[in-house]
Amino acid sequence: MNIFKKFFLIIFIFFLFINNSYSDQKIVFIDIDFVVENTNAGKLLLKELNDLNSQNIKKLKLREEELKLNEEAIKKKQNIISENEYKKEINLLKDKIKTFRNEKNIMVSNFNKDKNQKIKNLFDQMNPIIQNYMDQNSIDILLDRKNVYIGNVGSDITKNVIDEINKNIKK
Repeated sequence: MNIFKKFFLIIFIFFLFINNSYSDQKIVFIDIDFVVENTNAGKLLLKELNDLNSQNIKKLKLREEELKLNEEAIKKKQNIISENEYKKEINLLKDKIKTFRNEKNIMVSNFNKDKNQKIKNLFDQMNPIIQNYMDQNSIDILLDRKNVYIGNVGSDITKNVIDEINKNIKK
């Protein structure tokens, strides 16, 4: 029995001196994708990128249709022309297809580089505005909403940041 008393006394003393710690840091989160899609500058950028992508797709489809028509024309001539002439035309078509694929890869690569550069420029413009908002509201840590499992609705500053960005970035 004496051992139990000592044990409970030690536990009591241990819990008596435990202090709760509270964070002084203000942590909020933001949905950065929503910000990009709903700010005026972000909407303009996304529209520009979608238009450019659509133009590229149209060009590629036209070239692809041209190559298909060329292939069908060669197939129709197969029994009419000599075998050497047929092989020449097939090789010429293969070269055109290879060139088309290379141009397509270059076009996709250039589009991705352009897209990444424009998005980087947008973030370069937005970051000082967000930082200023954080300084004004004494925010220590800003997390992306994708990395937050659950949070208080009051900790979501997405709408406020969109308003600030729309005020400060004129396009």
